[in-house]
Amino acid sequence: MVPDMAGKVLIVANPTSGGYSAEFLDDVRNRLEDLGCKTEIRLTRRAGEIGDICADPSLPVQTLVVAGGDGSVNEALTGFQNHPAPPQLGIIPFGTANVLALELGLPRNAKAIAELIRRGKTRQLHYGLANGRPFVLMASAGFDAEVVHAVPLSLKRRLGKLAYVITALRTGFKRKSASLKVILDGEELTGKLAVASNARHYGGPFVICPGGATDPGLHMLVLERDDPWSSFCYGVALLMGRIHKAKGALVRPFKTASILATGAVAAQVDGDPFGATPLEIRQTDKTVPILAP
Repeated sequence: MVPDMAGKVLIVANPTSGGYSAEFLDDVRNRLEDLGCKTEIRLTRRAGEIGDICADPSLPVQTLVVAGGDGSVNEALTGFQNHPAPPQLGIIPFGTANVLALELGLPRNAKAIAELIRRGKTRQLHYGLANGRPFVLMASAGFDAEVVHAVPLSLKRRLGKLAYVITALRTGFKRKSASLKVILDGEELTGKLAVASNARHYGGPFVICPGGATDPGLHMLVLERDDPWSSFCYGVALLMGRIHKAKGALVRPFKTASILATGAVAAQVDGDPFGATPLEIRQTDKTVPILAP
């Protein structure tokens, strides 16, 4: 479907995202204009602005394109929750990991991105809810969330994914481990790390569960241990695509889950800090149309 609403496409860009390029955005806009799509670029100035834009019921576009990372897409989904008829969503992959772009097989060059937007082919993007907040990739509590909370923004902008590796090494040898109680559809489990996943991929090209973001259903990964040696072994299993077969790891589908702890344990949603436990997670039947090959 070709964008109507006066042929307008709105590109909302986060200029603080890793890999942000004004020249690249101008290239996409010029190509869209050549294809007959009136295009506006709007740069955000504060956190949460993407969500505010997407929540506006008078938003005069049929296609809204987020130029940013997975956190920016999460902001858009959060805004769309309050929109009576959200526009179709597109992504220009800036940011650190861009796991959703990988999940959907999105193009990275300006010509292909413009053609994808102009073509207007969509798939239905499913998402879960964590304490009422949408997540399209994952919601977790434990060591990975501690790293997300601890990574310095300046280091993340400078080094990208490597910033997480450095922060994980710094954090891993000085932290105190905490136990989690994970209740999946009424069944109680215990572990040190719990990741509720809506996508196949985690942290990049690493597969942790079946299905994907355009398939309904959630999966929970629970790891029994998070000491340095166990974390190394789990990391190797993740690299090999065998985390579901690793000793002390469990991957299971679920509809509703609770992640609880006796004290506050750090939580994260789609790669951004999200306070601490407890987390109430559930599957939702809501979807958003997203541009994809």
